[in-house]
Amino acid sequence: MSRQMVRPGGRSARVQASVHTAVRELVSEVGRDALTVPMIAQRAGVTPSTIYRRWGDLQELLSDVAVERLRPDTAPRDHGALTPDLTAWAEQFLDEMSSPAGRAYIRDALLGDPDGGNAGQCSAYAAEQIDIILTRATERGEETPGVETVMDRVVSPLMYRILFRPDGLDAAYARGLVAGILGPTGR
Repeated sequence: MSRQMVRPGGRSARVQASVHTAVRELVSEVGRDALTVPMIAQRAGVTPSTIYRRWGDLQELLSDVAVERLRPDTAPRDHGALTPDLTAWAEQFLDEMSSPAGRAYIRDALLGDPDGGNAGQCSAYAAEQIDIILTRATERGEETPGVETVMDRVVSPLMYRILFRPDGLDAAYARGLVAGILGPTGR
């Protein structure tokens, strides 16, 4: 059974919510490596077979939880111009994704993702946030790059460095990437 991208309502939504909550609580109590499907099922008040039927295995469940945790809570802040908007977003993205929790969520999202859907969803979250920033800038009359340009020249190098070369990664690096597409003084 494939997981649905559209979140269903009713009992299915309640099961998902209780299982996700159980995973988050148990990770903080016993650590991620100690998790088992029976432990999660007991905490969530469901049977292990419910979890296996819905998610397949523990890694796919952890991937699903990670994608949900990586979903932005709010729209990007509006600082009044494209350069500060995109710079602040890139710095926050770097801060959240490079944290120990952020890196663990990224790993989980990718590891339990045989079809690439979870990785695509994480990418879509970033693209949606960037689209909001660029749309606001366009509405103010500012010239903007395209969403894919920002994904390729800001988000992609940030993710690569977070995953593979985290040493020395800081806000200045994120600011430099934004300046690379907007220019040092912005557009």
